[in-house]
Amino acid sequence: MTSSACTPPRADLVLPCLDEAQALPWVLARVPAGWRPIVVDNGSTDGSAEIARSLGATVVHESRRGFGAACHAGLLAARADLVCFCDCDASMDPGLLAAMAVRVAAGEADLLLGRRRPQGRDAWPVHARAGNLALARMLHRRTGLRLHDLGPMRVARREALLGLDLTDRRSGYPLQMVVRAADAGWRVAETDVPYLPRSGTSKVTGTWRGTWQAVRDMRKVLAEPPGARSGPTEGARA
Repeated sequence: MTSSACTPPRADLVLPCLDEAQALPWVLARVPAGWRPIVVDNGSTDGSAEIARSLGATVVHESRRGFGAACHAGLLAARADLVCFCDCDASMDPGLLAAMAVRVAAGEADLLLGRRRPQGRDAWPVHARAGNLALARMLHRRTGLRLHDLGPMRVARREALLGLDLTDRRSGYPLQMVVRAADAGWRVAETDVPYLPRSGTSKVTGTWRGTWQAVRDMRKVLAEPPGARSGPTEGARA
């Protein structure tokens, strides 16, 4: 596993996974040295869990389908002070999280997000970019935060994340994290990260339908008044 030019603090890396056997070797080879990768298998049928385990990752099984369900299971399994999240589809290099973790540990931000910068025409479909832009605008109206992206690569402290009492278990989980962090007065920032064409087909943004179903889930999150705490949102990954 790779190391950073400046030694990053130790962290646990949550990698939600659904049928990512092709991407896992590339992803796990780029986890910063000394970090613990937690691959959360969300019902894979392609041997992803076995591959991850053979490559040294901690494997957690989450039977409830949903991106949020997988992410939260990983958060509950984490033990390090810092917890990082990254997609498991080889669209982003987890090695970039080392520098992001340094910034959070230094107190520059409470929640640091990776702003996706597409590398090539096929890295980020037009419909997915349009949905992300719409959400960023809605987020600004709801919280005042001026973010460009609500991407999955992010870093924060474990205890603080648990204190947000995140309840969404589908596509709204990443957004709910940002909304509740803003409501709690966190310093939320973003930094550019290269965004590569993913391995395989996206479970969310691979189609117009999937993208706008995700937007619908996220609208529900944005409709929550500050301080609201609802029950978990169950269901399949959009």
